[in-house]
Amino acid sequence: MTTTKDNAPRRTMLLTGASRGIGHATVKRFSAAGWRVITCSRHPFPENCPWEMGPEDHIQVDLSDAGNTAEAIDEIKGRLDAGTLDALVNNAAISPKGPGGSRMGTIETAIADWQWVFQVNFFAPVMLARGLMNELKAAKGSVVNVTSIAGSRVHPFAGAAYATSKAALAALTREMAADFGPHGIRVNAISPGEIDTSILSPGTEKIVAQIPMRRLGTPEEVAKAIYFLCTDQSSYVHGAEIHINGGQHV
Repeated sequence: MTTTKDNAPRRTMLLTGASRGIGHATVKRFSAAGWRVITCSRHPFPENCPWEMGPEDHIQVDLSDAGNTAEAIDEIKGRLDAGTLDALVNNAAISPKGPGGSRMGTIETAIADWQWVFQVNFFAPVMLARGLMNELKAAKGSVVNVTSIAGSRVHPFAGAAYATSKAALAALTREMAADFGPHGIRVNAISPGEIDTSILSPGTEKIVAQIPMRRLGTPEEVAKAIYFLCTDQSSYVHGAEIHINGGQHV
């Protein structure tokens, strides 16, 4: 069992979609606070990442493959030497685009793409939370699902499959809160709006003009909210979806 300098058990967080944007900022926020961070991504561990024990605590997994996801869960269990997991953050998501980066609506999105998106954005979080439930229970841990403002309204850039998968993830958060709560596991969601990352679509500046705070959010602002939901500061927050969008939803 790893410990901190004061010999307290070191808390452990598992994060999917860690290679960029919100995920990257979240890793840095938790690592700076002394957490052990286990990252999951379809990409290998990037050599230029700054956190301690990064390569040793990175798992390359294709969350669109249910079999590979199940194998990754077994590997994660093997790496949790104390048998506890303090936080699971389901951040990985995909949003396929049409020609030239165009939005894919309900009519033109192929059924295979619907299934691909839901496997990553919805079913993988279900599999991870259920597969690691005993470890979360042992730590009285937290689950944070990353939804989206696109899950509650038609978005000019987010595709139909992505948006509906995020709406389903918000509903899943409520269901999980009811089911996991009696086991001492808190489950919440964060719903980001327009966040300044590398995947912003052209034309986002037109949306910014409609946001009351008149600016994009930063990945670091989202990471701070995730950290809040994984610590004792939010010990009675359960089944909530926190909007991080500068008032875009009002």
